[in-house]
Amino acid sequence: MEKLTLDFTECNLPDLDKLFDLRWVRPLPALNDWLSLATPISISDYEQTACSNLKKLLDLNAFHWREQDLSLHFIGPMFSLINFTEPYRYNLFAQRPLQSTFIDTKGRTVDLMGRPDEILASGYGNPETPYFAFNEFKKEVESKGDPAGQVLAAMLVGQALNENHTPIYGCYVLGRDWYFLVLKKIKRTALVEDLMVQPMTFLIFSRY
Repeated sequence: MEKLTLDFTECNLPDLDKLFDLRWVRPLPALNDWLSLATPISISDYEQTACSNLKKLLDLNAFHWREQDLSLHFIGPMFSLINFTEPYRYNLFAQRPLQSTFIDTKGRTVDLMGRPDEILASGYGNPETPYFAFNEFKKEVESKGDPAGQVLAAMLVGQALNENHTPIYGCYVLGRDWYFLVLKKIKRTALVEDLMVQPMTFLIFSRY
């Protein structure tokens, strides 16, 4: 039997659609359900100042920052401000290997593997069950590869590792724009929806 091995960095949306019978659906209730849980929160003066400073920094640099610049100078500090760590329940992990094996629409074995920039998963020292927000960080202009395909590949692996097959969420970033996706499996067909929002607004203030 033919076997394919794909790294996340090699993946793009058209190929994944064909390999795994993906369907892009709007609206998909799973995304609306997720957004409906978002409620306005109060933030401290320190958090407000930090958000304002990060936004100014992004506005000044988004067009020419490289991927690592965007990660180190904006996304990393913002994630630290939010604090995704709950010891022995869930944590945020960077560049951790993920891998799973699938059978594609032609009956071939496909190994999907890679290291997402960030993953929110159960566990503390090491990720266990992935369930939220994979991220791919890309420059606003002249980005290489297919960031949507890369993050969707990571989401497919994350869902395969999550045995209860609940919807899994992903995100990729192009400069100042954040694109959120949800992946839900129904029988053999996976349904995907995406939404683009501006940073700071969604993650910090829980509005869209």
